[in-house]
Amino acid sequence: MTEPKQPTDARNYRATLNMPDTPFPMRGDLPKREPGWVKAWNEQGLYQRLRAARAGAPKFVLHDGPPYANGQIHIGHAVNKVLKDMITKSRQLAGFDASYVPGWDCHGLPIENQIEKTHGRHLPRAEVQARSRAYAGEQIAQQMADFKRLGVLGDWEHPYRTMDFGNEAGEIRVLKRLMERGFVYRGLKPVYWCFDCGSSLAEFEIEYQDKVSPTVDVAFLCAEPARLAAAFGLEALEQDAFVVIWTTTPWTLPANQALNLNPELPYALVRTERGLLLLAEALVEKCLERYGLTGTVIATTPGKALAGLNFRHPLAHVDAGYDRLSPVYLADYATADDGTGIVHSAPAYGVDDFNSCVAHGMKFDEIINPVQGNGVYEADLPLFGGQFIWKANPNIVQALRDAGRLMATAQLTHSYPHCWRHKTPVIYRAAAQWFVRMDEGDGVCSVDKAPRTLRQTALDAIDATHFYPENGRARLRDMIANRPDWCISRQRNWGVPLPFFLHKVTGELHPDTLAFMDRAAALVEAGGVEAWSTLDPADWLGDEAEHYSKSTDILDVWFDSGSTFSHVLKGSHAGAAQAEGPEADLYLEGHDQHRGWFHSSLLIACALEGRAPYKGLLTHGFTVDGHGRKMSKSVGNVVAPQQVSDKMGAEIIRLWVAATDYSGDLGIDDKILARVVDAYRRIRNTLRFLLANTSDFDPATDAVPVEQMLEVDRFALARAAQLQADILAHYEVYEFHPVVAKLQVYCSEDLGAFYLDVLKDRLYTSATGSLARRSAQTALWQITHAMLRWMAPFLSFTAEEAWPIFAPGRSVSIFTETYWTFATPDEALLARWARVRTVREAVNKEIENVRTGGTVGSSLQATVQITAPQADFDVLASLGEDLKFVLITSAASLAVGEELKITVTPSTATKCERCWHYRDDVGINPEHPTICGRCDSNLHGDGERRTAA
Repeated sequence: MTEPKQPTDARNYRATLNMPDTPFPMRGDLPKREPGWVKAWNEQGLYQRLRAARAGAPKFVLHDGPPYANGQIHIGHAVNKVLKDMITKSRQLAGFDASYVPGWDCHGLPIENQIEKTHGRHLPRAEVQARSRAYAGEQIAQQMADFKRLGVLGDWEHPYRTMDFGNEAGEIRVLKRLMERGFVYRGLKPVYWCFDCGSSLAEFEIEYQDKVSPTVDVAFLCAEPARLAAAFGLEALEQDAFVVIWTTTPWTLPANQALNLNPELPYALVRTERGLLLLAEALVEKCLERYGLTGTVIATTPGKALAGLNFRHPLAHVDAGYDRLSPVYLADYATADDGTGIVHSAPAYGVDDFNSCVAHGMKFDEIINPVQGNGVYEADLPLFGGQFIWKANPNIVQALRDAGRLMATAQLTHSYPHCWRHKTPVIYRAAAQWFVRMDEGDGVCSVDKAPRTLRQTALDAIDATHFYPENGRARLRDMIANRPDWCISRQRNWGVPLPFFLHKVTGELHPDTLAFMDRAAALVEAGGVEAWSTLDPADWLGDEAEHYSKSTDILDVWFDSGSTFSHVLKGSHAGAAQAEGPEADLYLEGHDQHRGWFHSSLLIACALEGRAPYKGLLTHGFTVDGHGRKMSKSVGNVVAPQQVSDKMGAEIIRLWVAATDYSGDLGIDDKILARVVDAYRRIRNTLRFLLANTSDFDPATDAVPVEQMLEVDRFALARAAQLQADILAHYEVYEFHPVVAKLQVYCSEDLGAFYLDVLKDRLYTSATGSLARRSAQTALWQITHAMLRWMAPFLSFTAEEAWPIFAPGRSVSIFTETYWTFATPDEALLARWARVRTVREAVNKEIENVRTGGTVGSSLQATVQITAPQADFDVLASLGEDLKFVLITSAASLAVGEELKITVTPSTATKCERCWHYRDDVGINPEHPTICGRCDSNLHGDGERRTAA
């Protein structure tokens, strides 16, 4: 037995207690200390040491969805990066080689716009590219520092950047392969067009917001009244006849070229004081009310009977430039749901209109397209040339009114497509663009056509993907099922080129295009996208150069990030994660990326590989304030991660992310963060207790075999094993908030309110090296090992701070370890102590009642009499004399009864100066008259015997 401590003074019994001690401070002082840890991790090459520790282990690859290299990170970025960090760390602790290679999206419009704002518009292409590349590099450095500050471990020395020459070249190679497989074609068709971008937009760059638009009902004069009469079974028309259309886009009327009617819908000819009106029969009453007219239906006929009839443009008699006919085409998208049942068709500005006109024989060069890329009509457009289309709307309405063709006008608030970046309304605009085909059709340069359509392949890939949460599956599936072909070309400067030579007369690709693409990839790999921009076509084409123009289009930025799985995951440049195949284990982004990165990555991977680039997709919500409101500088509810880190510590951000259910929006404000701080303090204080009470424990010499441990210690290990199974199950499916909740409950209830509460007497008063104390420490040592691993993914700074204090010299980092291994929990033991804890809670409640009455002070002043049913009696009686230690009372007695009954009375014994128990044997040793017999034995004898607690 260890030599007992001797008091320096006959009455200084506190010096004989095993008082805990640890250099782990109560206050984390996180804002001051965290930057030092970040610096140390970088200097020590911690990430590389973690990779070395997992050399040869199974890989886990979370492919980073690249944030855009523009501006400081916000709290949404923090959520995203911390979630990724927690997942890779939890998989690292599970024994995987969980690498994390951060990435950045570097090309595209936001950076180019920033350069224009700073240095002016219409810069030479070379200057835009040079300044954009430099600007992106600056932004990456700034964002990287902030991500490191959050405690995110990754290969910061070798991130991937879409503007790296190797990645730019890889993207060209991906495009070439898509062309070989028959997915790429060039065509004239309406695409989303943003005037602020000055470029086409992809489907996933569109968001819908409310817009107020003018509605107009416009009359088109019939140019063939005899044919119209015959279609309705009439001998002749008694008045001028007009077909009436309804639209929310008056600006498209100058480009009207046709009218669409539903072939199966019944249409009526209505006699009114303004002439005969052709309307959908079901809408006659509503239309007449809107026009302020009375009318009589004189005949009806199905839409198909009106096919081919010609009507005159409503401004034909105002300006000769509009003196043209609008033929009736039949189309199912004309319905009687609203309007008039007749749709005016401007094929340059609507997909349905375009498809209908082309299907009816209209040639591409016959399509009228007066709106320029900046939203202004061409100067030679009659009446409205040079006007911006939104400003032209009222002028067009007035012109129609003056022409006698306006039947009604109003204002309508409706959902309308807007540019994701600029938040401004967009239009459909016909332009010659490059597309990735979703369905059957021929592509350019196809030499190895894929056996199935891209749409079907992608839908099948979605079925094979795991979604977290599951509702993401239906969302992505709906988007893929209904999306149009993907427009991948943009008319900008800063991006990866479509390295094509197009014949100046025919517009056809050069016959050696695929070979030129290989050369272009090699060129860009050596000199970046700038090398293509400065290439003289004559260098490659020789005398043919005069017949070809070099394409200046760039690829959609979503093609940049969407193709990274091919050249990053496969390790085409230094530092990339070396995946064994094209699939990452997980992609993780905000739920808006169902229409962004998840979407583009899926399409490209399915086109290349016939499957998704990921095995799992995890989506998180957006950050909002405590009232659920979107964060806005004008509202003043923005929470900056940099400020939180400086004030409270990045660890608080990490704990907030972990504690919040990320499947919905994540609320954050000062009150929420204050609660997180409280939760952190409780966890930290529990950890400090564990570290302090194992500070003199050497597992090599002091560990107690499990069969010799006291029963409550074995129960504590079984409970920890049970909790660990729950925690690891949550980590397996990337759930963190249940882990935090269960860890908090464990610290406060399982440990603080029970096990550690019971343990204090034994830890402090037993002989230092006694079996009783070492048994407790053995349990605490294992629990601390486990708890540090449980919390390490989210409380990384704290776990790393505690690790060298708890296990000096064991390993360089907690993250080189794996989850603790417990024995299989004894279910009978767990059930038995669950009953003990239930009775204990009832005893505590009764003691509190008595304390409130002033009869007793602390629970040690109480004597408890318990009457319990036989089953509970047997469990409690098996604890023997240790029952009082479990109840933290000075005495406890038992009796059998039909129901649980507890009687609390104040002890009449004397209080021991050392252990504070009230005992009849205080003073049994005359040399130590103020301490009890068990303290005397622990200090001077063989020590007390404990069996259960």
